[in-house]
Amino acid sequence: MKLTKELPLIGIVLLPFLYLAYVWNQLPAEVPLHYNIKGEVDRYGDKSELILIPILTSVLIYVIFLAVPYIDPKKQIQKMGKKYDTLKLIATTFMSVLALFIIYMAKNQSVANPNYIFLLMGVLFIIFGNYFKTIKANYFIGIRTPWTLESEIVWKETHKMGGKIWFIGGLLIILSCLIFEKEINAVIFLIITAIMVLVPVVYSYLLFKKQKS
Repeated sequence: MKLTKELPLIGIVLLPFLYLAYVWNQLPAEVPLHYNIKGEVDRYGDKSELILIPILTSVLIYVIFLAVPYIDPKKQIQKMGKKYDTLKLIATTFMSVLALFIIYMAKNQSVANPNYIFLLMGVLFIIFGNYFKTIKANYFIGIRTPWTLESEIVWKETHKMGGKIWFIGGLLIILSCLIFEKEINAVIFLIITAIMVLVPVVYSYLLFKKQKS
């Protein structure tokens, strides 16, 4: 690992901590820590618990992406090269923005609009969908089913199809965020996400069965 290459990412990871330190004295003793699907606060807690937010988001995802190339038994992740670095940057940035958003909501004691999160998720799905076809067969990233891990062809075809599904799903989620209210959009988001997850899984099974026969 080259430290100079990782410095921009480390800076992104540290942003929520810096923001939290900046607004610390402005925070009340008790802050909202969890929101339901409608964006309503359903749990309050001590402001010190906010320290866990960036640890469980940007820090965790960065450490996972950092470790995976070294523990991947097939060493396929390393073959992705710069594309893997780009995925790491996108995922870490998304988690850092999410942590900043949660801390900001806690500071302002305001009700969160989940449409903002859904919108970001839609963008993330589109980006990941574009990268699916470049992901090599591995145990950590991608559509990992017993059938994709068993066959290189099934992995490749499933990710090619899955990439299209995720791209379209991401676009639909963004559009629904711009059109519908948060209550309706929450249901739409869950339905689209379920389709994006289930369709590639079923497709990989059917493709594997077809290949075997």
